[in-house]
Amino acid sequence: MTKIFDWKRTQIKESFVHTSVTELDGKPCLRVTKHEDKLNEYDENTYAKVAGIDFHNGTIEVTMLARLLPDAPVLARGFIGIAFRINEDDTAFESYYVRPTNGIRVTKDPVRQSHGTQYFSYPTYTFEYFRSHGITKYDSKADIALDEWISLKAVIEGERAVFYVNDMEKPALVVDRLIRGADARGGIGLFVDIGTEAYFRDLKVTKAD
Repeated sequence: MTKIFDWKRTQIKESFVHTSVTELDGKPCLRVTKHEDKLNEYDENTYAKVAGIDFHNGTIEVTMLARLLPDAPVLARGFIGIAFRINEDDTAFESYYVRPTNGIRVTKDPVRQSHGTQYFSYPTYTFEYFRSHGITKYDSKADIALDEWISLKAVIEGERAVFYVNDMEKPALVVDRLIRGADARGGIGLFVDIGTEAYFRDLKVTKAD
């Protein structure tokens, strides 16, 4: 079953974010910014959660654009992406996001390029946890930039997730064992992090079960 979401008719639960329906480049989209309560915390439960979705296996597709806010800190990267299999009280979920200022066209720094995209699992297994434990398999390079539309596609099956960016033939990242396990299920959210003004359009969810 596939559902395409119309923001004017879709109920949104704000999890530590502010949202509004607007237009950008002549198309309706959802604007999302981080709430003040978690303004300087990263890899947190900061997303616009789409009401009425119970997602286990299937495909999540969305087109998104990131800008830096005027007061964005130096560490801001335009963090933007998705959260999925979110539990009911927003205390556990899986996430995949991109960092547009780390795109291979944007920076020549090979370390930053290698952190172009990121998978993490809330609440424990954040990028800070991965960095401190020398785990590098959950991020990758991507050809992305600020202020341009980026397409994201996530194919979820059991404990495996395959992530594509900008209609690329090969995945940007493959996670063979999602940390929350094969049986986790729940909601879908549009993720935003520090210093980012995020826009989302064309959300399409195809449920396999």
